[in-house]
Amino acid sequence: MTIPILFENGAFLAINKPPGIVVNRAESVKGETVQEWIEKKYPISNIQYPISNDFISRAGIVHRIDKETSGILLIAKTPDAFTQLQRQFKERIVRKTYLAIVHGELKPEKGEIRAPVGRLPWNRERFGIVPGGKESVTKYKVISNFHPPSGGSNSQQEFSLVELYPETGRTHQIRVHMKYINHPILGDYLYAGRKTSRDDRQWAPRVMLHAWKLICLDPSSSVPIEIIAPITDDMNSII
Repeated sequence: MTIPILFENGAFLAINKPPGIVVNRAESVKGETVQEWIEKKYPISNIQYPISNDFISRAGIVHRIDKETSGILLIAKTPDAFTQLQRQFKERIVRKTYLAIVHGELKPEKGEIRAPVGRLPWNRERFGIVPGGKESVTKYKVISNFHPPSGGSNSQQEFSLVELYPETGRTHQIRVHMKYINHPILGDYLYAGRKTSRDDRQWAPRVMLHAWKLICLDPSSSVPIEIIAPITDDMNSII
């Protein structure tokens, strides 16, 4: 498995995760994961650190992005860097920008979605806007609008290319928030609806969401570092 490295120093590295690759190892996951790729490329001696340490069990992976989402993923090389970067996410020091292609002409062109996200009681694999959910905030800005390639069943629909700035990091937050305002992400098999996602997948191969930019503080020096992940070919061809 080939994964592009966007940035690397002695404390951590940032990769551009390709779509279709799962981040963390699990019994239900088939095929190589990012975690296994890291463990082969950067082997860590269990003698040096306690086996129960999250740094070991997660192979330094600081956060997660979905299987079909592409883009930036941070991986710590040391326990201290792991702790420092996790703290930055928790304290909302890390600034993230995602790119997404969504259904419809999104108006207004700038806005904020503030709605609590939680696991759905009737389907534990999905999330939604639920009472008692965790505070979740996503800001957005529309870049452009377009129609898909001719010939598809949705060729008369309009779509928007959107920058998204999640201020919180809940599971499926961006996908749920875009569905909540009736602009689900193109190809989203969980939240766009069965018929819509089936039509989408005739010309869009996945959930069109990309972790594009990220600013964090270097765990060693506290100097701000900006990382940009080139947009994947499948998304670029649609744009």
